[in-house]
Amino acid sequence: MNTVKHLGSASVLLASLLAGCSLAPTYERPALPVAGQWPAALSPTAADDSNAPPASGLPWQEFFKDARLKQLIGMALEHNRDLRVATLNIERARALYQVQQADRLPTVNAGLGGVRQQVPDLVAPGGHGGLTSAYTAGLGFTAFELDLFGRVRNLSRAALERYAATEEGQRAAHISLVAQVASSYEAVLADEQLLALSRETLDNRSASHQRQVHLRDAGASSDYDLRQSESLLEAARIAVLQAQRQRVLDENALVVLIGRPVPAELLPVADQRWDGEAIAALPAGLPSDLLTARPDIRQQEALLRAAHADIGVARAAFFPRISLTGAFGSSSNALGGLFDAGSRAWSFQPQIGLPIFDGGRNRANLGAAMAERDIAVAQYEKTIQVAFREVADALAGHATLSEELRAVQAQEHAEQARHDLAKLRYDSGEASYLEYLDAQRALFAAQQQTIRSGLAELQNRIALYKSLGGGWSAPQGQG
Repeated sequence: MNTVKHLGSASVLLASLLAGCSLAPTYERPALPVAGQWPAALSPTAADDSNAPPASGLPWQEFFKDARLKQLIGMALEHNRDLRVATLNIERARALYQVQQADRLPTVNAGLGGVRQQVPDLVAPGGHGGLTSAYTAGLGFTAFELDLFGRVRNLSRAALERYAATEEGQRAAHISLVAQVASSYEAVLADEQLLALSRETLDNRSASHQRQVHLRDAGASSDYDLRQSESLLEAARIAVLQAQRQRVLDENALVVLIGRPVPAELLPVADQRWDGEAIAALPAGLPSDLLTARPDIRQQEALLRAAHADIGVARAAFFPRISLTGAFGSSSNALGGLFDAGSRAWSFQPQIGLPIFDGGRNRANLGAAMAERDIAVAQYEKTIQVAFREVADALAGHATLSEELRAVQAQEHAEQARHDLAKLRYDSGEASYLEYLDAQRALFAAQQQTIRSGLAELQNRIALYKSLGGGWSAPQGQG
């Protein structure tokens, strides 16, 4: 009974020694370096869907309505190289954490060895040399550190926080990739519409120019009118070339994001539906919501917690380090008697090291660790400020771009009506050809602006979705 009691007491003492203490400073989340509310001018309007889920709770499969875009995003999540690197970084950080975690437990090894040697009488103890043999077998552990001051535990904690940071970094890369693919896809769609509009305009102006050529040859028009018509024709040709070039550039960007050539059946077409119904509506929460919604902020906070643990490691260097080395097994001068009765052998070698003079190394390491912590605080605060600005910018666009698009569309309708009237007046001889050309120019510019404003409005919604934390969901085969 007393033996059991002593063993229990020893176990409690050993557990207490192994638990030790931690010299890391207590972590406290820094105060938000931004305002607690969005500016009133940037707050979502009453027309927004109040029942819509926050961005961080709306998966991208529900946010984006376009079936082609969904397929392209799925391909990008599978083949994009940047996202693959972010995923591999998680595997590396997980392995490093497991390595560091293993240091908290003793490493036990089994060994079997033997030595056979000839010792001359001149150097042998007592002057009796000769041929000797020694064989050993057993279990042992080497230099296991009793973590009395939390050095090993803080190393493990720091590795764990960095592992968590890589996971959040992968999520941030995931959300960013989804947004980039969507923005590039919408840009290609806008290019298709601009290209179709430019080609139609070129065809119309070519026919109009041929008419002017015939009129000039017949003496019914002047060289001035002909050169005006020629100028508009060449402007339309330039617009076609510019739209073709931009279309190729935006598709190339999409190819890089997806990680492979874009299948022709998934490319957007000019007559594809392109309006507010292509993307779901989003409300915006409070600035404090970003702390839990945005993975880049959580990533920086994990690195900040790791920096706190590093301070505990640096502080522990000022205190004694106790390590244990031991072995238990059997020993014999003959291999056949290695496991016979009476061959049991054991060794136990505790060691304690106390820093006395190190030239200021430990103090410098502590100073470096505290500076790294301060840097991590500044990076954490900057990440929050950048996130706040991204949301504020997207909200500013949200508050104005929809109205701007409606105004641009109204202007296009007005220019279309003016163009039709100018053509009727010119055909009936009531207006000059110059007035008709001016109406053509204004209509083409308004049509182009409608497409560009529609793209800006859609891309701003995508930016708002991303800045509010998106809707992260792991692709298939990924945890």
